[in-house]
Parts: sequence; C-alpha cells; structure tokens
Amino acid sequence: MKPAKLLLVEDDPALAELLEYRFVNEGYSVRTTPDGDEALLFASEDTPDLVILDWMIEGTSGIEVCRRLRRDKATAHVPIIMLTARETEDDRVRGLETGADDYLTKPFSPRELLARVAAVMRRIRPVLAGETIEVGDLSLDPVAHRVTRRGQTMRLGPTEYRMLKFFMESPGRVFSRNQLLDGVWGTESDIELRTVDVHIRRLRKAIEINGADDPIRTVRSAGYSIEPA
Repeated sequence: MKPAKLLLVEDDPALAELLEYRFVNEGYSVRTTPDGDEALLFASEDTPDLVILDWMIEGTSGIEVCRRLRRDKATAHVPIIMLTARETEDDRVRGLETGADDYLTKPFSPRELLARVAAVMRRIRPVLAGETIEVGDLSLDPVAHRVTRRGQTMRLGPTEYRMLKFFMESPGRVFSRNQLLDGVWGTESDIELRTVDVHIRRLRKAIEINGADDPIRTVRSAGYSIEPA
C-alpha cells in the first residue's frame, strides 16, 4: 500500500522540521510549507490524504485555508487537523465549524499528534484503498458505486450516494447543513440550506428496509450524522 500523503502547513521552522522527521519515520509521505497560499497550490496539484494546518501562518490564514479546502470538491473530503496557540473555546468552535476534523492546542506532544493522525488514517484507509466502507449494516463499495444493506442492494441517486459516502467516511460526526453543502456539492452555490433536508429525506427513504432502524440521526440545532443501526 502506498504511504499516506500528509500536507503539513506550519511556519515554525523547528516544529515543522521535527514533525516532518517524526512522520517520515512513521512511513508517511510529507510535503511541508509555511505559507497558506502555497498550501492551497500544493493541495490542488496533488490531493493529500490528510492536512495538518497551523492557524497562524504566512499568507492566507489557516482558518481561510481550511474553509477553501472544504469548498473545493477535490479536497472537501480530506481530513484536517488544526494546530493553534489559541486556547479559547470560541476559537476551537470556530475552527471545527469551518471544517476542521480535530484541533490541537500548542504546546502539544508530537506523540499525541501522531496518535491522532494514525486514528484518522485507520478510519479513512478503506476509502483510500477503494475498499468497501461499512457502518453498521450498511456497506458502500466506492469502486462499484454499490450500496447494500443486510444483503439488499439500495438504489440511490447520485447526490444521495455522495451524501451517504460523505457520512460513512466519518461515522458519528455531526455535520451542519453548511458543511454538508460544502462536502457533498463541493463548492458554494445558490443551493439553499433546505435543499440538504430534501436530500436527507431522499437518502433515508433510499436506505430504508423493513425491521431496520434509521441510521441517519438528526441532531437538533446542529445537523446530521450517521450511526451504526
């Protein structure tokens, strides 16, 4: 299996060198930059498997880089771990709402970052390898574009398929309507937020079978997630 590709965006030279050394030793392929604009260029040239992104960097800010990666269809699915010296709850919430998957406050232990990256990679490796993704009784084959549930083939429209795949790549994570728009449609558009609700209803109907619970969970005032049924 090819080594996972990490994009490390960090403007502290000593920390960047240390992290690159540790990740390369763990078998990752690492590309580094201290600059937000260059990070976006690198991501567009060769889509990384995971981004480690400092908040305070040169050029375009880390939070804006995160936002743009989420709006680009090619990188909307890429996990992002943010690094920051900001400690307030509002800053953490802002980072997560912008689309970061995880958040680590400086100073931190490189071992902890390695562990968090490894946990994310264990989750997404089946997707990278084109292997079947399973959440509860749902199975999604990304190569054949086939979804089955308890042995039954589910018939999904293209948008519902993308939405289900997006959910199944991050089981248990709650996505807001804005995050679903960015992640499924891939870019800002004139699509209204209520359109997400329409496709959620279609998805629920498409994967419904007798005697099985609805795996799509509605989280009041927050959004939706998929849970093992």
